[in-house]
Amino acid sequence: MQDQFIPIDIHTNKLPDWLVSRRHCIRDWQPQVQLIREKINNAIQDMPVHEGIARLLSGTYINYFHCLKIIEILKETEADSRNVFGRYGSQRMKDWQEIVRMYEKDNVYLSEAAQMLCRNVQYEVPSIKKQIAKCEQMQSECDRRETELKKQENSARNDFNSSCQKLGISGKSIRKELVERCHELPKIYSGMAQALPSLDQAAKFYRAFMHFMCGSDHKRDSIPLLLFMIENGNTTTYEWIHKEKPLRVEEPRMNIADEEEGKKDDIDFGDDIDFGDIKVETDYSGEDVKLETGDIDWGTGDDILIENTSGGDEIDFNISLEESGIEVQGGGLEGGVASGSDALALFDNPVTRISFVNDLLEVESFLKMRLHEMKSGGNDLLSLAQLQNAESFLQVQTTDSVQKMLTTVQTMITKINDPTLYHLHNIRHSPRYVDNLAVTLKQKLSLVDKSIALQGRVREKRVEHGELARDLRPKLDLVISKTKVLQSQIEEDISKKYKGRPVNIMGGVNTL
Repeated sequence: MQDQFIPIDIHTNKLPDWLVSRRHCIRDWQPQVQLIREKINNAIQDMPVHEGIARLLSGTYINYFHCLKIIEILKETEADSRNVFGRYGSQRMKDWQEIVRMYEKDNVYLSEAAQMLCRNVQYEVPSIKKQIAKCEQMQSECDRRETELKKQENSARNDFNSSCQKLGISGKSIRKELVERCHELPKIYSGMAQALPSLDQAAKFYRAFMHFMCGSDHKRDSIPLLLFMIENGNTTTYEWIHKEKPLRVEEPRMNIADEEEGKKDDIDFGDDIDFGDIKVETDYSGEDVKLETGDIDWGTGDDILIENTSGGDEIDFNISLEESGIEVQGGGLEGGVASGSDALALFDNPVTRISFVNDLLEVESFLKMRLHEMKSGGNDLLSLAQLQNAESFLQVQTTDSVQKMLTTVQTMITKINDPTLYHLHNIRHSPRYVDNLAVTLKQKLSLVDKSIALQGRVREKRVEHGELARDLRPKLDLVISKTKVLQSQIEEDISKKYKGRPVNIMGGVNTL
């Protein structure tokens, strides 16, 4: 009597084996189920219109317990076919009663139900949960990726705006604005020319020191272009070469066509764009300069190199002037007419510009060295025994005066090596350079557009995964609810076989 109240605990994973070991079911029950499934498929083709039947047959694997409910419904719909002996003449009722009898033979229905319960608990429900978790993970990944792309977009936009700001353009019509900015060069050069007289003291100090130390032979050979420009200003190259003003100046026009934006700059940038550290190197070899009047000694050496030595914040576009096609046009004496490169101002001529920079660097190096020696040996040059016989101009110089000269020279070096001036100078002398510069800026802008497009695709992916997860959640709830019903039906059926003893299937759907 007491055994009747002792519960029977069965673990879900061991339920099929438990039924076989207790001789409730046979081990080879699958072939019988195949025959039953065929009969069910044939029977559901001829069913009466009923809401309960439609609900049972919708999206559900029909098992023995469903068949019992269908028979209960058919008792209502097929009541007219019942005879005096309580039997039904309806073929529908006969088919489903036959299916139930086949299920009950050897308790095949119990083996099938146990297998369905194990499959739902071990595979079906965990699989749906994994799909939902994967969708949620992808949504989080899309959020993270969108944030990264937004930062990338802002960084590229700031980089583009910063480059445009340094070049003094708005960036709306890049090539046109770059060309228009070249018209500001004469004004910039004029301002620099006004500061040339301030270099006179530094140049005079350097020449006097060289004359004292090396003799008169070096007096005229040192920094010739710098001395000429201090005295005469930013003249034409013709006047520097021939030491006389030309009768007429035929300044070469800028060979840059005013093309519409977008005609030549359509570029496929692909998916991988590397905007790493970029460096500008410009090389003018002396062999590129050819003058019709013969060989002229510029006093600057054989190799001419244009480079930006400001050391400050500069725009670096990775554009080689050799690739850009910058050429120094031939010039010469044509009856006192300055044409070609001879008509260019000394600041504007690539060759004389570099010669001027070299002279400045030479004076700067000298002043730095003298300042170091003066600070190490005393407050002025009078303390140096070797300068006692020097002219008074050298002897009266102090560390303060030399420092002032050095500051003046360094200011001029900074002005002429200004990154914006550097690019405008190269743009003026090369159509290809301005094209390459415009393309480089557009590459930066294209990264902004690419980031925006990728953000749109990422948002679409996030919406797709969200919709998939939203569709899977009702399916998961449905499977869990039906599995709970199936588990309770199995427990009740087993309990009947043990005279009503309580049956507990452990580790079942309740753990999901």
